[in-house]
Amino acid sequence: MGKKIAIGAVIASILGSILAIEGGYVNHPDDPGGETNYGITKATARSYGYAGPMKDLPKDLAKQIYKDWYITKPKLDQILELSPAVGHKVIDTGVNTGIGKAVKFLQHALNILSRNGKDYNKVSEDGAIGPQTVNAMQNLQKKRGTVNSCELLMKLLDTQLAAHYVSLNKDAFIIGWLNGRIENVPLSYCSHYEVSADALFEATAHEQ
Repeated sequence: MGKKIAIGAVIASILGSILAIEGGYVNHPDDPGGETNYGITKATARSYGYAGPMKDLPKDLAKQIYKDWYITKPKLDQILELSPAVGHKVIDTGVNTGIGKAVKFLQHALNILSRNGKDYNKVSEDGAIGPQTVNAMQNLQKKRGTVNSCELLMKLLDTQLAAHYVSLNKDAFIIGWLNGRIENVPLSYCSHYEVSADALFEATAHEQ
């Protein structure tokens, strides 16, 4: 399996897991986004030209929206190339908190692990993936190894995410957030990222 197909399978697996976590149609009175399906808000669906009922939102459209907004546009495919597990965690966090905040969590973790710039240059915590962030992650991998650098980043990403949830004081959502989003990407993925057979088939089909 070539590198391009492998990343395609990772992306397909990530999109599948996000849809499974987000679930189907919801119209919760405490959710400022209003109606959602697969976690996609009505406003976002409309911006993609979907005019039908939110209960009938096509799954393939939901996947395309997630890929555009949480992988391609923020350039998180570059992080997936370096570490599928870390990329998965940042993308999944971005779906729930906003992609800019999720990238800031990654950048802050990289800065912490730089040991105040002793091991590599610190990066601007601006919420945007660019050469600084990619280089910092590459340098961390050179210093700590691919697996251990991934494990360290994953621990710091989950720590920041949990602290963020606590700070929101949203009692109606906290249990679901903690159960669904903390440690949902296992540390074992740092050494062996697993994709489902369905994800591999989908990625291969798209390549043909």
